[in-house]
Amino acid sequence: MASTTSTVFAQPIQSTDDEIDLLQLWATLQRRWRLIALVSGGTLALTAAITLIQKPVWEGEFQIVLATKESPAGGAQALLQANPGLANLVGAKGGGNQLETEVKILESPSVLKPVFDAVKAQKARSGEDVSDWTYADWVDDSLEIKLEKGTSVLNLVYRDSDKSVIRPVLQQISAAYQAYSGRDRQRGLAQAITYLDQQIRIYRDKSLLSLRQSQQFAIEQDLTALKDDQKGDAEVVNAFNIEAIRVQAANEIRSLNEQLKRLTALGNDPEAIMYLGSTIPDFAARGLPRQLEQIDTQLANLQARFTDREDSIRLLKQRRVVLIAAMQRQAFGYLQANRTAAQARLAAAERPKGVLIRYRELLRQAKRDEATLNRLETERQVLALEQARKQEPWELISTPTLLDRPVSPRKGRNLALGLLAGLVLGSGAALVAERRSGLVFSLDELRQQMACPLLAQLTVADRDQLNAQLQLLATGVLSGSRRIGLIPVGLPVDDAHLHRVLEQLQTCLPNAYVVCSADLVQLQRCDQQLLITAPGEASRQQLAILRQQLELQQGPLAGWLLLEGRDV
Repeated sequence: MASTTSTVFAQPIQSTDDEIDLLQLWATLQRRWRLIALVSGGTLALTAAITLIQKPVWEGEFQIVLATKESPAGGAQALLQANPGLANLVGAKGGGNQLETEVKILESPSVLKPVFDAVKAQKARSGEDVSDWTYADWVDDSLEIKLEKGTSVLNLVYRDSDKSVIRPVLQQISAAYQAYSGRDRQRGLAQAITYLDQQIRIYRDKSLLSLRQSQQFAIEQDLTALKDDQKGDAEVVNAFNIEAIRVQAANEIRSLNEQLKRLTALGNDPEAIMYLGSTIPDFAARGLPRQLEQIDTQLANLQARFTDREDSIRLLKQRRVVLIAAMQRQAFGYLQANRTAAQARLAAAERPKGVLIRYRELLRQAKRDEATLNRLETERQVLALEQARKQEPWELISTPTLLDRPVSPRKGRNLALGLLAGLVLGSGAALVAERRSGLVFSLDELRQQMACPLLAQLTVADRDQLNAQLQLLATGVLSGSRRIGLIPVGLPVDDAHLHRVLEQLQTCLPNAYVVCSADLVQLQRCDQQLLITAPGEASRQQLAILRQQLELQQGPLAGWLLLEGRDV
């Protein structure tokens, strides 16, 4: 009695079409090698044709050293570093992207527009249509301007299909660059000097006016005593403190009065001589203490040999008395003069507060105007010297040269790129064709799409192995079956390999009837049903339809077989 087997239909696993299997990809490319070869050959032929009809493009180049925008020497450099505003006016402001900015300027129409116009006119004379020429397109297509990395060397390359125009164009560009290198420097310096001349005229008048106002105010208010003739008005302005001047003057008057009293009390005492020598600064300059020391020395020598009645000793003593008297008079005069000056400062410092504040403001304004005028005159002299200094133009380190061979078209490179593009396009076409065919070649995908388990992978090229595999099926899952249905999936019923499997299976099951048919209705009474297919024979649509039919049939489905070793 034939065994009945309930059919369990497995739910198909979600297809993993978005995952890339490199082995399957390689297998696909192998299967579609004819399409890949066709597309690659066509692309290569098209590339070769384009290369042959393309006009040769010639190339010339030169190198030039870009100096910084402005490299002043000595005082000019220090002046511009200390005055960013003046550096901006001259055009000498430094920066990390200065060279990159220079390159952009050198590409701009302000420098190369005359060269472009000359090239356009020459092309028009030769009969070429230049009506749609633009400067931007000319720069992008014909020029290549770039800096050597880490240097200030500029490489300029010019390309043209007319070999005869390349060298003249390069010479025009190099001349334009060298002219540009000194143009902005001279223009910037001239602008800066003109600006400084205007400011100097303004501040010369302001300085004179502010000085006259301060002097007139000091005379009117009797404030001249507040000035220090040795230090000048600058020190008065910088350390002007009325209260401090008043206190200092009062203390000085008190000290001078005490010194005058002490000097009067000392008389001709030797201590007075020492006091005078340490008090009066004029004495040292006039040599009075030294003269007194010399007289004392001579007296000591003479008194060691003669008596006081000696004429020379008496004369020296008289000279000594006269010298001491002179020193006393000078000391009194010095101290009294200082006291008078201190009294005048005290009187001036006791002026009304508003008067003193006004005087201080006038002094400060006068000093500020004078300092500004001096600085402007110094800057003007420095820039005038810099303007007189002749600057060398940018240096050409290689003259404009023309390459011996055209740079385009490069036949070898073009053919290689054409072949590569053909391979890429052919591979893409192969994958698209494979996908649009809908055939399933992957074993993993067949496992997912089939509604039953895989029983065996049959190698039809090896009869012995095929016989062994079918024998195992006959004694295994098909044992005891009286009627067996073989359902081809994607395979034609008259396929030779399918007939070989059918005959061999019939041999292994002599007591069973094995029938091969794609009609499920005809195979409904079979004890066991086997699906059989091969890679690339069944489409995804066929597998989906088959799965639906098997679910409706609810037949005794044992599993499926995979034929291998067939030519696909």
